Amino acid sequence: MPHTVRTELPPNALAAAAARGFTRAALGRWNVGGDSADDTVLLVSELVTNAVVHAGTSVELECRYAAGVVYAEVADRHPARRVAAHGEEGHGLGLRLVGALAKEWGISYRRDRKSVWFQLGPAPHPLAATGEAIPGEALTDEALPGQALPGDALPGNPLPEDTSPPPCAEPLTAPSASHPYREWTNSGALSFLAEASDLLAGHTDEDKVASLAGQLMVPRFADWCAVWLWDGERSRLPRLARVWHAQESRIEELRAELAGEPPVAASHVLPGQAAPWQRPAGPATGSGSGAAVLCDLVVGGRPVGTLVIGRTGLLRIPDEVMGLVEDFARRVALAVLSARRYTLQANISQILQRGLLPSEEMHVPGLDTALVYEPAGEGAWAGGDFYDLLRLPDGRWRFALGDVCGNGPEAAVVTGLARPVLRLLAREGHSVPETLDRLNREVGEQARFLSVVYGELAFRDGLVDCTLACAGHPLPLVRDASGAVRTAAAPQLLLGVAQQVGYECQSFTLHPGDTLLCVTDGVTERRSGRRLFDDGDGLATRFADCAGLDAAGTADRLRRAVYAFAADLPADDLAMLVLRVPERTEAVRDG
Repeated sequence: MPHTVRTELPPNALAAAAARGFTRAALGRWNVGGDSADDTVLLVSELVTNAVVHAGTSVELECRYAAGVVYAEVADRHPARRVAAHGEEGHGLGLRLVGALAKEWGISYRRDRKSVWFQLGPAPHPLAATGEAIPGEALTDEALPGQALPGDALPGNPLPEDTSPPPCAEPLTAPSASHPYREWTNSGALSFLAEASDLLAGHTDEDKVASLAGQLMVPRFADWCAVWLWDGERSRLPRLARVWHAQESRIEELRAELAGEPPVAASHVLPGQAAPWQRPAGPATGSGSGAAVLCDLVVGGRPVGTLVIGRTGLLRIPDEVMGLVEDFARRVALAVLSARRYTLQANISQILQRGLLPSEEMHVPGLDTALVYEPAGEGAWAGGDFYDLLRLPDGRWRFALGDVCGNGPEAAVVTGLARPVLRLLAREGHSVPETLDRLNREVGEQARFLSVVYGELAFRDGLVDCTLACAGHPLPLVRDASGAVRTAAAPQLLLGVAQQVGYECQSFTLHPGDTLLCVTDGVTERRSGRRLFDDGDGLATRFADCAGLDAAGTADRLRRAVYAFAADLPADDLAMLVLRVPERTEAVRDG
């Protein structure tokens, strides 16, 4: 009685290993052994690999056995791509092996599929018809080419549907319950890789990526794991970044055993390919017993490190796990590269911030001064918000708090333009309105927009005369000693919108106990659902509640109010400048 099993495999690196397990399980149930079994498994593995690599579609595998003859067929869904003959550049030995080992073989092209089939036989131990099915697979009756079909399996009659779950869609199944690698291959390779991708993608530090890689592999697939990271721009040799052991008390011992020369793959091993590794003998690595596998971490042909796992009590790592390690290593390599790019961007941002913002301390002698400046996002590009305080030769002070529309390097370019221009024009003696007129023309040439509060402070007899202009910016507020709050400027057009526009300034006097507050729209437009922080004069109300506080206390209370307004972190840069004239009885440090 002929027997047939079939399954469908996904187009990934685990397909060949699943096909080998599926085929060997079927042959074992049919009592097919010896060279026939080994040759069948080998040819199926090669043909499935070819289909995955060159067709890139799901692969259908069908195995039949009857009268001592083994028949197998591997089909893909890319009929337009022909099967390359052996010897063609870039192709493996699949068809060459088929031609050398198979009794008969051939290639069939159909409208929606392409298949390669082969036939071996007779097998040394033919199966007596029992009618039993392979566990987990459906058993159907179908004749081999050239044989008669019994009973209801005549040509044209549909075969019973194979409803068994395809291997590799769920945890990989070992050939038998006694297989020494059953606990490994039943570990749910696809779900593990999906979980690993999600977890690794969430880290922005390469050492944390290495640490997580070890924790994911141990103890699920290995007794110990080590990750070396290499950056050719910083060091010639890889560094042992992280080690992990199933027994946490042995982690330092393992690190000591692996602290020598970093592992190097054999010359014949391709980049990113897993290969056995002769580990150093030591108690933590199994004292000479067990097996280890090495896989370089490679992204786009560029090495970023090496992953090594070990398992005691084994002579070799099974092929199924070797394939999984390669897939896992690719994900680790991508996460390491992503973390490095994040670190590079964060460093660039910090350098830009240092270059775009004042290096001197933000303090005006005779005034109580406080500043809050927090770019949005960890490691974000230099923020679009900027600030400045500048002392003029005659003792007056200029101050600015601005916000470039947009973010990233484009905004940083305008930020880098605005502060030097403001300083240069102030030192040349231009008034507040004249300075904004000229900056407006400069920003307009960059095709960008800029909002700013820009002003001048002059001291006389314990009072501070303030002249300022507000161009497209949240209006500055003044709170007097009694706690009353008022706006300190009139709204005017954003810088960069129109070239021919004249800016005007407003002048007022700050008395002892008065406080001037300037903020960016990261404060006023902080959002919670449909509400904004400044809805219903929310900023003025909270500013009034700060009566009696010094500049630092006022800034801190307003900052905490902004953060408490919504559950999520601010999405925009946050900047506040607080200038307070001290009471006559208060002591204020001189600059």
